[in-house]
Amino acid sequence: MRAVLQRVTQASVSIGGSLKSRIGPGLLVLLGIEEPDGQEDIEWLSGKISRLRLFNDPDGVMNLSVVETNGDIMVVSQFTLHASTKKGNRPSYIRAARPETAIPLYEKFIKRLSMETGKEVKTGEFGAMMHIQLINDGPVTIIIDSKNRE
Repeated sequence: MRAVLQRVTQASVSIGGSLKSRIGPGLLVLLGIEEPDGQEDIEWLSGKISRLRLFNDPDGVMNLSVVETNGDIMVVSQFTLHASTKKGNRPSYIRAARPETAIPLYEKFIKRLSMETGKEVKTGEFGAMMHIQLINDGPVTIIIDSKNRE
């Protein structure tokens, strides 16, 4: 699993011109799932996201997690995070999991992240054409990959 985390002051997802979900201060998580991903990836990544210290403490130091700040989280499926640009100019998405694999993992990830944070996790809609608006706070943008745990 690959995730792009963006610390935001607000974010929203619209589908077909209608608002699907909105969050205030917290994290927008773009989530890409590939075929080999499984429960271990879900547990590691959701734990990492819920505990990462990306928010400022009273001294202005990034020392608090989204849980400690009672921040919101929105997860949006993003198969393009597994794009390969090695050959030619058209990205290949062959590494991205097919919907029959990805959808159950996406749903389990959301449920696990909600459990880790103790809050409802807002979402986009898997496979839909979405318009995402966000105000990146900082800006703070972090990339995490469960297969490359740097």
